[in-house]
Amino acid sequence: MLNDTIFSLPFMQRAFLAALAIGLAAPAIGTYLVQRRLALMGDGLGHVALTGVGLGLVTNTSPVWGAVLVAVAGAAAVELIRERAKASGDVALAMLFYGGLAGGSMLISLSGGNANLNSYLFGSILSTSAGDVWAIAALAVGVLLVSLGLRRALFAVCQDEEFARVAGLPVRALNLLLAVTTAVTVTVGMRVVGVLMVSALMVVPVAAAQQLTRAFAATMGAAMAIGVGAAFSGVTMSYYADTPPGASIVLIAIAVFLLASICAGLLRRGRGRTRTRAHEPDPAPGPAPEQAVATGRSLPQ
Repeated sequence: MLNDTIFSLPFMQRAFLAALAIGLAAPAIGTYLVQRRLALMGDGLGHVALTGVGLGLVTNTSPVWGAVLVAVAGAAAVELIRERAKASGDVALAMLFYGGLAGGSMLISLSGGNANLNSYLFGSILSTSAGDVWAIAALAVGVLLVSLGLRRALFAVCQDEEFARVAGLPVRALNLLLAVTTAVTVTVGMRVVGVLMVSALMVVPVAAAQQLTRAFAATMGAAMAIGVGAAFSGVTMSYYADTPPGASIVLIAIAVFLLASICAGLLRRGRGRTRTRAHEPDPAPGPAPEQAVATGRSLPQ
């Protein structure tokens, strides 16, 4: 019955393809952001992308490509500010956060408002066109090529910049590449979960995977699997329950995180009990039954 309903509808086919793209790309790049303790990077770039949407509406051009250009420029700017001006990452992200939000609000008001604004703020995966799917797929492939192809180099930079620099890696170029790839991921997720929630899909699956894995590669693989599962489940839920697709995807991802946290806690508790028992000294041997009877002592209980 499922094959006769959901997968036979063209708009649902496009929705699932878009969900697959963002479900893979967002956690892949998000693994580096969490490792670098820049979990809010995607949120800040989402607000900058909102300025690009407003710019597209004012100039009567594509809001998607406007968001790509402005988000990439913002990502490069915050990375250069962080490096050259010695400003902390939090300060640079705050400037992105508030400046992007204010700029987007200003430009959108100058454009006279737009009825489709919610589709950029909260996503509109069920209304994606064939052209949107091709654009999302192309951008997602680029994100995956960077995330997986340069995994060792990007991990080294995120783990210890000084070590990476001593090892001869182009740290500045890799930092810029990571920031730009994050910006592209934000614009990929804009049509799926919206600029206000795309950061959740970049961070929550990674946080859930970290509850169950330890190695970096295993965490990335598990996060991508969780991202795809949450995206597919959210799209399916939105079709049958008539709920917002973006919100459904994010809430399912959070539910997976909570479940993974509970399971990890139970496993740790079980391992702790096993280790405690393994280190307990053996009880002192009591008297043999015959000796106990002869001496009148009670047997150990």
